[in-house]
Amino acid sequence: MQMHKEAGWRSFRRRFGRTATALGLLTVVACTSAQAPASVAGAGLGPAKPDEVSVATWNMCGVRQWSCERTGSPKDKFQQLRELIGDSDVRVLLLQEVCSEDLSSSAARLGPEWNTVFEPYANVDSAGTRTAVECTGQGRGQAGFGLLAASRLEDVEVIPTEQPTVGLHRGILCARVPAQGLRVCNAHLSLRESDDEHPDWDFRDDQLSSLVAAASTDDRTVFGGDFNSPPPVGDRNKSAWIWPSEAYTTFRECEQKGRSRTGRPTHTDGSKIDYLFTALPRTGCDVVDTGASDHRPLVIRVNRPAEASATPQVSTSR
Repeated sequence: MQMHKEAGWRSFRRRFGRTATALGLLTVVACTSAQAPASVAGAGLGPAKPDEVSVATWNMCGVRQWSCERTGSPKDKFQQLRELIGDSDVRVLLLQEVCSEDLSSSAARLGPEWNTVFEPYANVDSAGTRTAVECTGQGRGQAGFGLLAASRLEDVEVIPTEQPTVGLHRGILCARVPAQGLRVCNAHLSLRESDDEHPDWDFRDDQLSSLVAAASTDDRTVFGGDFNSPPPVGDRNKSAWIWPSEAYTTFRECEQKGRSRTGRPTHTDGSKIDYLFTALPRTGCDVVDTGASDHRPLVIRVNRPAEASATPQVSTSR
């Protein structure tokens, strides 16, 4: 997916965003909402009611050459994945930093009802040539992000979004999960200073805007992932300007209570950088402790839309 440059306000904001959007942040209206109950970290949400469904996001740190050598083997990560599914009754997972063959084998081991879609990362050079990132270790495939669901995935689409001119391209991947009555979008946002030619450019504001726009097309969407960004709170937060107001007003974050924008840490460094948002009624939220990544999985439980079938549809994993 090639990046296209935009002129005008968005380009100006990319270069001078912290100052340019300061006044805009003051105009954000915080809407109240029903508070989502939060369980004890690591305890699991337990079985879902028939009218509920659980969705998780997890950066698995499966690309060993990206400082993940000491975060567990593929076997360890699969075990944690299986425990996450069992303890919290998760039916859909948004996964980042996963190897394609690890994802396929995980689906096969979980059972025939489990399906996957995968989008590879790519390194782009100054000539625009894209090169896939290969996972180290024999037979593990490419590095990327994907979806794992206990039913069929349909209408899969990669959402166009701004990416570094030279550097690593991540992205946004959406799909419908008919058996759960949901649409899900998995996003892995760029790090700051990720453009080798323009290290002062920040792409996260455009990427978040693209993600929120994609989610807004269907009010049954659950979206999130690894945003590589703290929540929009705190006087010293230099990244607060990247957040569109709709993230916490039109939608609600997994742990959001009223006007709050905070949340429990999802990274081992003590920061929250993983998120799940939805406009659906939330009934639970959990941050799960694992020893198999530098990220902790985040699990949201929502009321299943009324038209959803409670019976998973079986099809061949892709």
